[in-house]
Amino acid sequence: MLNIAVIGCGYWGPNLIRNFNWLPGCKVVVACDARKERQDHIKNLYPHIKTISDAGEIYEDETINAVVIATPVRFHYELAKNSLQAGKHTFIEKPMASSVAECRELLELAKGNGLTLMVGHTFIYSPPVIKIKELVDSGDLGSIQYVSSRRLNLGLYQQDINVAWDLAPHDISIILHVLNDVPVTVNCQGKAHVSIGVEDVSNMTINFSNGSFCTIQSSWLDPNKVREMTFVGEKKMLVYNDLEPMEKIKIYDKRVEKPPHYDTFADFHYSYHYGDMYSPYLKQFEPLKEECQHFLDCINSRSKPLSCGQEGLKVVQILSAASESLKQNGAAVSIGDLG
Repeated sequence: MLNIAVIGCGYWGPNLIRNFNWLPGCKVVVACDARKERQDHIKNLYPHIKTISDAGEIYEDETINAVVIATPVRFHYELAKNSLQAGKHTFIEKPMASSVAECRELLELAKGNGLTLMVGHTFIYSPPVIKIKELVDSGDLGSIQYVSSRRLNLGLYQQDINVAWDLAPHDISIILHVLNDVPVTVNCQGKAHVSIGVEDVSNMTINFSNGSFCTIQSSWLDPNKVREMTFVGEKKMLVYNDLEPMEKIKIYDKRVEKPPHYDTFADFHYSYHYGDMYSPYLKQFEPLKEECQHFLDCINSRSKPLSCGQEGLKVVQILSAASESLKQNGAAVSIGDLG
């Protein structure tokens, strides 16, 4: 039986507590939050869970096997570092930390202490993304030419990170997981309209080593909630709308075909292929529950998580390059330059 402590009981922490509390083979024994009202909220829901305000008690408790961190990003590094140094397996919500250097240090600590380090890239455990990965790997869509993603809504505004750091990690983790290619450069532009110095709208472009690219639009300042990704392949096109209740994935048998050869410009004609649209069946389950179970399984089997610390580092590398590009008015920034 694994004893788990959750640090952070605000927006997302209670969802993690709920899922770990339901899973066999573990139990949430401690919930930590600096705010008394959040402690009281958890205590009312789960009377058996001890609530505390000082995370130091968790690190000193030898009966606790794993720590789950769901705090604002600015606290991730220090809390995770203390957890790993105390010999606890550690789960960190996205993004993993505030800098590439912090991520690298956490990776070294986990490796040196033989501990599981996992990042909360929840969407890669979801039925739609699992199906998209399957379709891309099978070659059903053909070679992916580009990916377009839009994640828009009105709020929730963050104080310590901009909209790219808040929303884009979802899209970046999905894209990296599905394409399995090496990102090379990042361009990013954005504007701060409400809080000075905190961009609430951003447009990011990531270029990959194989020549494909993706665009990610993120906004806290849009009247409509949008969660949509488009994967354009040489053979077919796929649209993933996470707000659709049933048909979250739609595959379009559409493409543009160019002639194999031509002698003059007059001979050159594009042809357009229009086929059927279909929506594949998706098995329904809660991605967060799947992710929490995966964390437990990796601890017990000493295996590498799908969203391991290395994957968390990759996302932060892209976000850091995007931040540098923002400072340079959208100039291309090499991900390799970040070390």
